[in-house]
Amino acid sequence: MPRTLRNTKIIMLRELTGYFGSPVAYVFIVIFLMLIGFFTFSISHFYEAGQADMRSHFEWYPWLFLFLIPSVAMRLWADEKRVGTIELIMTLPISLTEVILGKFLAAWLFIGIAQTLTFPLILSTMYLGSPDYGMIFCAYVGSFLMGGAYLSVGCMTSAITRSQVVSFILAVVACLFLVLSGWPPITESLVGWAPIWLVNLVSSFSFMTHYQSIQRGVLDFRDIFYYLSFIFFMLYANGVILLIRRA
Repeated sequence: MPRTLRNTKIIMLRELTGYFGSPVAYVFIVIFLMLIGFFTFSISHFYEAGQADMRSHFEWYPWLFLFLIPSVAMRLWADEKRVGTIELIMTLPISLTEVILGKFLAAWLFIGIAQTLTFPLILSTMYLGSPDYGMIFCAYVGSFLMGGAYLSVGCMTSAITRSQVVSFILAVVACLFLVLSGWPPITESLVGWAPIWLVNLVSSFSFMTHYQSIQRGVLDFRDIFYYLSFIFFMLYANGVILLIRRA
């Protein structure tokens, strides 16, 4: 195994173990499952709809992620700065890229574990009828990619400040803009006065636009490329900010 991959894996496992070594991980998972269950069953009336699909479940992910994922990301770098371990990390015989990737992948995997725990809803959907498993799979992939995009924004804002609260607020505001720019009510309101090319351009940068495309059951390369390139850009910005602050 190449040295970079080995170091990244070690950091990732260390960070992931740290999540489950404190009550924070369990509190997050319980809150996530309770909220997604409440919105799916009480607000969207999953059982009352009588349909064997999970669209009413996945439509809440952009809004729940908007607040929950920044709460996970806010500690990644802000906490290291607060306790003074950022200087120690910078002196270790590992590259900054390995640290950034290790921390990000651990948090992303943690979010993926929380999503996986919603599997009983798949069993409920199977009980109701014959769901489109391809669409369910695509929706999970899309929500996981979208979660990674939210997380990359949170990583970047966490690198800016020592305060976890400030990092959380900055991440929520940035992600809210990236969601609303492609939310149908917003794009429809823009059509009345803005050129259609401008509306399409703004919408193309939105998490919501690409998530809804994947949620329909089609894993389009353009949507996957959008999320991966966005994550890469945010992590690159994360590294640049840390290097500037170290200088």
